[in-house]
Amino acid sequence: MTCAWTAAGVRLRPPRATDYAEWSVLRAGSRAFLQPWEPTWPADDLTRNAFRRRLSAYAHDMERGTAYPFLVFRATDNVMVGGITLSNIRRGVAQMGSIGYWVGEAPHRRGHTVAAVNAVTHFAFQRLGLHRIEAACIPANEASRAVLARAGFRQEGMAMNYLRINGVWRDHLLFGLVSPGESRHDEVLV
Repeated sequence: MTCAWTAAGVRLRPPRATDYAEWSVLRAGSRAFLQPWEPTWPADDLTRNAFRRRLSAYAHDMERGTAYPFLVFRATDNVMVGGITLSNIRRGVAQMGSIGYWVGEAPHRRGHTVAAVNAVTHFAFQRLGLHRIEAACIPANEASRAVLARAGFRQEGMAMNYLRINGVWRDHLLFGLVSPGESRHDEVLV
């Protein structure tokens, strides 16, 4: 499933081989800004070969329907500002997935990430028919907490040692969002 769209000042589309130069410059220039919130970068993370491997893995995940990665571009000038992925998609009784995102240091705090999260949640609920989306962030990541709150996510709890971030197992706040229009039905036992 290939898709690209413009929403609220951003344009999202799956990564392409031709994105390598812009992607690597944005990630390299934002390395110190991003590393406190991300898994440890492999030594070759910003190389063209690593990017090709990433694209191959993305294609496999999209083909299987388990993940959909997108790069985020400013709609006004088509400059890359970050990325967002809907991953860990589960079907059956769960009908859910997880989102993760990043934004470069220079374009952060301009609403691009909130717009991207809103666009991906719409994609997940309307196009994929998912029921629930989850997200997690380190408690100290105030910016990410604000993004999720502005996008309608509710904080649901804390997971101890949830993800290995920058080489250290870190606790994460857990957030969830249920598809609009779907109400919660509690069974009553008689």
